[in-house]
Amino acid sequence: MPKDADPRECSIADTLDLVGERWSLLAIRELSYGVRRFDQIVYNTGASRDILTSRLRKLEANGIIRRERYSDHPARYEYHLTPAGVELCDVLLVLMAWGDRHLHPDDPPVQWQHSCGEPVNPLVICRYCGNEARQGAHSPTGRGARTA
Repeated sequence: MPKDADPRECSIADTLDLVGERWSLLAIRELSYGVRRFDQIVYNTGASRDILTSRLRKLEANGIIRRERYSDHPARYEYHLTPAGVELCDVLLVLMAWGDRHLHPDDPPVQWQHSCGEPVNPLVICRYCGNEARQGAHSPTGRGARTA
């Protein structure tokens, strides 16, 4: 590792600072399912109202979701994923696939079906060569990169 490399500089760590708190990814999951209203997100996730409010505000402040007023009296809002939030749904699919394999191998609780009719089984590939990007097939580069 170069002497001037910051060992904490990492996009994974930075992303987890935004979405890694409990309930954040579950709120994004609900929005990806088409749930828009606060009370339904509370019900579906089991999050407390105050904690969910805090998480939604942080996601909104960081451009992951946006809220739109749907009632003036009282003021009520719906939540929607921004393009950045939609991109996070790919991460949710990979997390779900991992959980299905390692936590629920015999009976996954939810399965996504692709428009082709088959179950979604996410695969991370290199956009340039088309090969699967598995551990050992890539190496870190850039200002935060370090090796053992």
